[in-house]
Amino acid sequence: MGLRERLGRGEILVAPGVYDALTARLVESAGFEAAYLSGAGVSYSHLAQPDVGLVTLPEMTERLRCVAGRVAIPIVADGDNGHGNAMNVMRTVALFEAAGAAAVQLEDQTFPKRCGHLDGKSVIPAAEMVGKIRAACAARRSRDFLIVARTDAASILGLDEAIARARAYREAGADVLFVESPRVGAELLAVSRALAGVPLVANMVEGGKTELLDNAELQELGYRIVLYPNSLVR
Repeated sequence: MGLRERLGRGEILVAPGVYDALTARLVESAGFEAAYLSGAGVSYSHLAQPDVGLVTLPEMTERLRCVAGRVAIPIVADGDNGHGNAMNVMRTVALFEAAGAAAVQLEDQTFPKRCGHLDGKSVIPAAEMVGKIRAACAARRSRDFLIVARTDAASILGLDEAIARARAYREAGADVLFVESPRVGAELLAVSRALAGVPLVANMVEGGKTELLDNAELQELGYRIVLYPNSLVR
């Protein structure tokens, strides 16, 4: 079953974070239906460095190729901020799709980016990110390859701005929306109500800025994908 079709089901899709082919095999063997190739996980395991934009596009693409080549479940791949401007985004999408990803996650942070649950982030103008989303949609070969648009504006410019950005990214063609680091369950609910009818991502990061809810609670709130990006690393 393709990722787009799977998201059409009511049950939330749990995607544990993986960082190499072995962890992907473990996730698949445990019965999960998808995995998330975490940029943070690759930075920790490949470089022994924090998630502050140090992993390059060739490094991430090669890790993705190894992961996707060893499992049959869909891989959502962390594309950071597309590794540059709209032209760079197009190359990132082309490389990730060719390497076997089912979806790419793109965020509206400046470069160098930081983990979404670290302080000190900054974001590009919404109009610039809209251009990146349009470029990503134009670059993909198949509509079965999904574009996940993430905004990091909530912890910088406020939740209302993050929701407004998410709406703009949806209008630009994003298939899935990801509002990073709402703080509590009430904010998760506000996001899901404001963006009803769109597949939404919840990011459960141990020790992060967002209150940890269980999968059933997130499903009840309207989320369709939940990521556990660093649980295996921990």
